[in-house]
Amino acid sequence: MIRHFPSLACFPWLAAAVSTRRGGVSAPPYDTLNLGLHVVDDPEAVIENRRRFCAEVGVELDSVVAGAQVLGRAVAWVTEADRGRGAYDEASALPDTDALITDSPGVSLLAFSADCPLIAIVDSDRRAIGLAHASRKGTFGRIAARTVLAMEKLLGCRPDTMHAAMAPCIGSCCYEVGREIIADAPDDMGQHFHEHRGKLFLDLWEANVEQLITTGLPAQHIARPAACTCCSSGTFFSYRASGGRTGRFGLLLSLRG
Repeated sequence: MIRHFPSLACFPWLAAAVSTRRGGVSAPPYDTLNLGLHVVDDPEAVIENRRRFCAEVGVELDSVVAGAQVLGRAVAWVTEADRGRGAYDEASALPDTDALITDSPGVSLLAFSADCPLIAIVDSDRRAIGLAHASRKGTFGRIAARTVLAMEKLLGCRPDTMHAAMAPCIGSCCYEVGREIIADAPDDMGQHFHEHRGKLFLDLWEANVEQLITTGLPAQHIARPAACTCCSSGTFFSYRASGGRTGRFGLLLSLRG
């Protein structure tokens, strides 16, 4: 049901895990552990799936905070008062938010994906966490770097004491894009487009790793994804592999109370 991050396992005050698509109650094509309320799945099934995922990780669903992901670059500072927002419904989620940060014990951050990179950021000294949903547009808007900078400015964190880990996401092996996408990309992101047999592919993995490094986060503190979601669509939900109708897996990051 879940996958842990070996690189973050050394922090006993932290809970961090990624769900798979197995172990839930949702019917096809959302089978079975769909965590997304914004797809056309039975909401009661989704809530039950979220309860199961949280229980497996060792946190309460009541502690969860989620943003209303809009493929943007906004970062929200979450406090204890926000506990439960977005946990049981979409309406209470933090509006227009694709990244969350907190230093409040007992708060859990949750983000959803079906190919986009989800990035966990942990400051080992300040015991603070950040979670970014780095869609293509978010990556172009430097949401990973913005999350680190928000933790630095608002929570007193330092990039050199941070660690980052990326959940499984679509790899450059499968992320084919149209040539018009190049025009939307920042000039310094051109190196992350690759041609293969007349087709154009984008490497979101390395684009986000580069952003993290530019903030001062040590390269050796960054764990890359363990799998491409499109290649591993039997284990993780993949929008690209399914043709668009599928569920969402999640990355949960929590400061134990």
